[in-house]
Amino acid sequence: MFLVDKALQARADAGQPVRVAVTGAGFINRGMTNRIMNHTTGMDVSVIVNRTPANAIRCFAEAGVDDPIEVNTVAELTAAIEANRPAYTTDHTVATSCELIDVLVEGTGTIHYATPVVEDAIAGGQHVVMLNAELDGVIGPILHKQAKSAGVVYTGCDGDQPGVQMNLLRFVEGIGARPLVAGNIKGMLDYYRTPATQAKFAAEWGQTPEMVTSFADGTKIAFEQAVVANATGFTVAERGMIGPEFDGFIDDAVQFYDLDMLEEKGGVVDYIVGTRPSPGVYVFAVHDDPQQHIYLKYGKLGEGPLYSFYVPYHLCHFEVPNSVARAALFDDATIEPTHGPQVDVIAIAKTDLKAGETLDGLGGFHTYGLCESYAITTNDGLLTMGQAEGCTLVNDVAKDAAITLADVTMPEGRRVDQLRAEQDALWPV
Repeated sequence: MFLVDKALQARADAGQPVRVAVTGAGFINRGMTNRIMNHTTGMDVSVIVNRTPANAIRCFAEAGVDDPIEVNTVAELTAAIEANRPAYTTDHTVATSCELIDVLVEGTGTIHYATPVVEDAIAGGQHVVMLNAELDGVIGPILHKQAKSAGVVYTGCDGDQPGVQMNLLRFVEGIGARPLVAGNIKGMLDYYRTPATQAKFAAEWGQTPEMVTSFADGTKIAFEQAVVANATGFTVAERGMIGPEFDGFIDDAVQFYDLDMLEEKGGVVDYIVGTRPSPGVYVFAVHDDPQQHIYLKYGKLGEGPLYSFYVPYHLCHFEVPNSVARAALFDDATIEPTHGPQVDVIAIAKTDLKAGETLDGLGGFHTYGLCESYAITTNDGLLTMGQAEGCTLVNDVAKDAAITLADVTMPEGRRVDQLRAEQDALWPV
């Protein structure tokens, strides 16, 4: 991070800011656009891609830009950038085909819309920063493979929990310790929340009820921890992770983890509900050098053998530009699925479901997501949460049961399903 500020200043001094395309103009993206436009030297939001132009205009307006220009062709976007005019478009290919764009930030949180956006950005030679753990958790490994072939960076983002965990993991490994738990601190979890129960909270914060529901019902945290697993080679201790409730301090939560189990599995991803400080992330690690144990104790990290490291916050949009700069200036990924698929998010029935029903999407009324190992997901033919939307049930599925591929028919021609099949073929169990 402390290299980033000076490198961005050098780009500013040279009159060559890092040029960013942003997809989506929701709550987080509006804050991020403001942060980049007004508080990030050497970086510009050059274009916002949004299917509703008014949302893109609002996003710029909240950043103090009152005169963005609508562009419909690559030539128009190129001219706008050369004239230092922020732009917006409804056509993502205008952004992904523009050679002046350095980095695309995918911030829609969608699956089917975002898939071709990310592929086109990679094909266009742009680095991709994923503010979209949902898509990353479904087909991140094959998108990462595409990016490697194209010579660009595909990465999750700082500020979001997976990126903050990876920063902490790199620090812990850097002091010679060996991480065995990478975790997320969550305030509450209720699998059965719906857009109806979350509508009021969503309205208060200018978010969609579905997005807020995915936070509350555990789907979002499942995707986040799947992303961490695919980046570390970790797995899950059990379906859904352990997820203990604990109202004490995070340092004392080492009691919930059996060291022999952690060693046998080679590390796990997990979460804790209600612990302090919240919200934040944690890493529990061992140190294999006995001589260092006294220094860890001297540093107030306790007796071991599991030592607790944590970050007491994650600042979402404030930190995303760090990942943009790391990718553009240093070819450094904040978090990337280098270990291939390790953990999936599977679709679980939120209520009794009947044959003939068409499943809704993330944060809906029909399903919630749980982490499961990739091997079990594959061997048991389980439906991933990222592919559930739009599937039609051919069998009844009881509340809290995992939905299988045999229970549904999928819509034809979806790109995410094609890529998922290719990914499964590349990483057979």
